[in-house]
Amino acid sequence: MKFLRTLIFSAAWLLISLTAATVLSVVGAALYFAPGLPDVRQLQDFELHTPLRIFTRDGKLIGEFGDERRMPVEFDEIPPEMVQALLAAEDSGFFEHRGVDPRGLARAAFELVSSGGDIQSGGSTITMQVARNYLLTLDRTFTRKIREILLALQMEQILSKEEILELYVNKIFLGHRAYGIAAASETYYDRPLGELTLAEKAMIAGLPKAPSSFNPLANPERSLIRRNWILFRMRELGHIDQAAYDEAVQAPITARRHITRPEVDAEYVAEMARQFALERFGEEAYTGGYRIHTTLDSDLQPYAQRALADGLIAYDTRHGWRGPEERDIPPSLVEAQDRTERRGLEEELSESPEVMQTARRAAERSQTEIEGIDGDVSNWLQVLERTPGFGPLQPAIVVASEGREMQVMARGGELHTIDWDGLSWARPHLSPRSRGPEPGSAAEIAEPGDLVRILAREDGSHRLSQRPDAEGSLVVMEPDTGAILALQGGFDFNASKFNRAVQAQRQSGSIFKPFVYLAALDSGLMTAASVVNDAPVVLEDGSNELWRPVNSSRDFLGPTRLRVALARSRNLVTIRVLQQVGMDATLDFLKGFGFAEGRLPNGLSLALGSADLTPLEMTNAYAVLANGGFQVSPWFIERITRGDDSNVLDEALPKVACRDCRDGQSEVEIEGRRHPVAPRVADPTAIYILRDMLRDVIENGTGRAALELERDDLVGKTGTTNGYRDAWFAGYNSDLVTTVWVGKDDNETIAEYGGNAALPIWIDFMGAALEGRAEAMPSPPTDLVTARVDPQTGRRLPDGETGGISEIFHPDHLPDYQSRRVDREVEQRSGSQGTGAYEAIF
Repeated sequence: MKFLRTLIFSAAWLLISLTAATVLSVVGAALYFAPGLPDVRQLQDFELHTPLRIFTRDGKLIGEFGDERRMPVEFDEIPPEMVQALLAAEDSGFFEHRGVDPRGLARAAFELVSSGGDIQSGGSTITMQVARNYLLTLDRTFTRKIREILLALQMEQILSKEEILELYVNKIFLGHRAYGIAAASETYYDRPLGELTLAEKAMIAGLPKAPSSFNPLANPERSLIRRNWILFRMRELGHIDQAAYDEAVQAPITARRHITRPEVDAEYVAEMARQFALERFGEEAYTGGYRIHTTLDSDLQPYAQRALADGLIAYDTRHGWRGPEERDIPPSLVEAQDRTERRGLEEELSESPEVMQTARRAAERSQTEIEGIDGDVSNWLQVLERTPGFGPLQPAIVVASEGREMQVMARGGELHTIDWDGLSWARPHLSPRSRGPEPGSAAEIAEPGDLVRILAREDGSHRLSQRPDAEGSLVVMEPDTGAILALQGGFDFNASKFNRAVQAQRQSGSIFKPFVYLAALDSGLMTAASVVNDAPVVLEDGSNELWRPVNSSRDFLGPTRLRVALARSRNLVTIRVLQQVGMDATLDFLKGFGFAEGRLPNGLSLALGSADLTPLEMTNAYAVLANGGFQVSPWFIERITRGDDSNVLDEALPKVACRDCRDGQSEVEIEGRRHPVAPRVADPTAIYILRDMLRDVIENGTGRAALELERDDLVGKTGTTNGYRDAWFAGYNSDLVTTVWVGKDDNETIAEYGGNAALPIWIDFMGAALEGRAEAMPSPPTDLVTARVDPQTGRRLPDGETGGISEIFHPDHLPDYQSRRVDREVEQRSGSQGTGAYEAIF
């Protein structure tokens, strides 16, 4: 009995001593580690690494940049089943413990002893994981575990359970750049959290332990076991019933990798915004949660992209077939392996014949058959998978080419038959100006094993196509503000990241002429009725050579009114206009349209558009014409926010056109915000007269094709440079300014005028953009004067004299009267000669 009491007493003291030792150890550890612990309170305002996102002005995503794909959610946005799945997988007692789980710690201690100091499972609660992920390193050491425990205990005193869980679900890495459960939901299932099935939620809940080992894409078998174990735990914990369990565990793996797809395809503008953000915020731009809202219109941008792509494809079709992108591709991986270049593999192949044998067996096991095609097409499928699509053009491999029909295989093994209507255009390309004869059969165009491009048509059929040999750009601006509403810098961003809209400096050709004419109108030296001789001219060009410019038509019209000369784009008239206004005066005037003086040549070739300017610069200059002469500037960043759109870091306040502002007024209120008023750089009456002259370009001149839009509010100008290297059309109404450029990056000829290559693209875009919109044209200036003039001399006809044509003028710039004269035949028949008056004859 005494022995028993002694044993109980000793055991009690041992327990007390161990408890005291444990308490003292914890206290000692706390005292030792506490000074170096991070401040837990920083988690209350912790900012997650969130990628840079770019949006249209109405909030549609056009780009995302950053290594971490993250979509933060608040606790009340997490579906209850998702919470239950995570707790079943990671910490079933989360809402009961105070930050640490004694049983888990005991397991970790055992592993610590048995492994010689290396902790494997760690016994971490969700609170401890948050401490590690946010505040500590990820090394598996004893000291880190102690710090983790201490931080978890502190955290539970400061943060609620809901706040801790919210931190957890937004930070955890879940594979494939997805950080947080919301990002994982979009990455694997392309749906928001609330739309996931129970099985899909359990699959995501299984990822935190090992995002690679339990990944449904990389290791589907292992992920299935992990998922069903979580579902089993959820049933055991009472979170789901037997029926829900039975249905979920039988669900197949539905995960697929889904990249972030922009809502609006505007990669050239997204890249412009990325560069802006990088310059302003440095590398933090990719992680700081910045959101850049551009001026892009989500309705207009798709029209711009489609019009440019369709126009370049149409241009390319007119110039002939250049052949397949790649020929004679072996259908099977075995055949491809047999043809593989062995150079560089000498060391591997010399090691053992087994290396080649096993590689061949692996290729044989990869064989794939497609219904409708004889044999193994495993290599064709691989080639198509790695060949990118460009715009609307998709890669395809020719399967059969017989008679006047071609069968091709697209990605995923889809078979399409192309009839002769989709093939007959493929006359061989000989040069930009010539093609060979029409092919007689499909086999003359491409053979089985050739890689080609196909284009889907509206009726669901396909036609043969190819990546265009020419490039282009399309820029759309809002004339009153200078805001860029749409911008496409090339056929396809993935094919070429060179942004021709803002980076390509090209000769502008005849679309520059309106500014020379406006300089003449604004100065009062000339009017729309002024007559200039369209005749040969020989000039010194500053070298030992003489410059003999000509009209594109190689003919001469003689004395020609300015209105007619602009409509018909007469080069020699424009040169003489520039001579009369003067080079210095013209260059000074052009500064107001955004042209940098140093970029404009100080010579008469300026009249013909010899200045190297970007499509954006030309669009901005035309915006000044469209808004009545106010000097706006191009811009595309509307505002910058961080975290959410309520946290505005910066907001644009561009200068705007204000026709109703009084002289000297510097600000105007628009939608509750005060904007600076853009300075006026040209007389509004001169601007209106030029606009009326540009209407003649469409009604009677080089832009007549635009009449198909059946709108009276559109004006514009074609442009073609020497050697047909650049084709332009710039045009506008009071709502939209649009400029199209077509050319080749190597500055080779495209062998087409602006009216052939660029104008159809402009028409396609403006037709779609303005559909259903009322006509938008300015009101005539109150001081505008109309008078009849002699079409031969441009002089006013006296009142009462019949004939002539009507013309509009600035009241201060009316031409002199035409001297009264009578037809000589009338004088001779009347017998009254030399009176000088018609009335005197009768």
